[in-house]
Amino acid sequence: MMTIAPDDGPLPDDDTLTRDGLAARGEGRVLLIACGALAREILALKERNGWHHLDLTCLPAILHNHPEKITDAVRAAVADHREDYARICVVYADCGTGGLLEAACAEMGVELVPGPHCYAFFDGIDRFAARDEITAFYLTDFLVRQFDAFVWKPLGLDRHPQLRDMYFGHYETLVYLAQVDDPDLTEKARQQAARLGLRFERRLTGYGDLETVMARWSAR
Repeated sequence: MMTIAPDDGPLPDDDTLTRDGLAARGEGRVLLIACGALAREILALKERNGWHHLDLTCLPAILHNHPEKITDAVRAAVADHREDYARICVVYADCGTGGLLEAACAEMGVELVPGPHCYAFFDGIDRFAARDEITAFYLTDFLVRQFDAFVWKPLGLDRHPQLRDMYFGHYETLVYLAQVDDPDLTEKARQQAARLGLRFERRLTGYGDLETVMARWSAR
């Protein structure tokens, strides 16, 4: 599995994070192994809080569409980096692995973000659970930017738009969980809701419980 090594320049673009991920710099004593879809948010939190002892490597974000591959990919990343850091933490939630990732992390002695998926920890795990929204389809900032790569094309809607109602007929609302207040992203999300035939709702969540978990890990 490829990862793209960072340099002193900007973060790789979203297509690169989707396909290849991000390699660690080899700096700091704590390594975060994360989904590429969270790279911008994690690096923003590191910079804002001065958590320079945290290093980051990201697995390809497209694993979001293949949860059966996530556990083995995380196992491999932990094995690759265990000797280089004092501690490793995994910035995934369950993410569709059916408890397998949590069990693997417990076995390897590494910490995992609690909750079912990134939507929950951005919205707030307890708040998300209390909503119990079974007819909502969620997007984050990253998924709004990468909507075609993660939703439209993998479902074949670029070739067979008539399948839309088969896939999304049981949904009622597209809920955009916004990490940053960006009018352009909001408009994109609104258009994506229209493409799916869904009502649109935007919630400005910020970084939610992701920041809380990272702060706890950083303080140890």
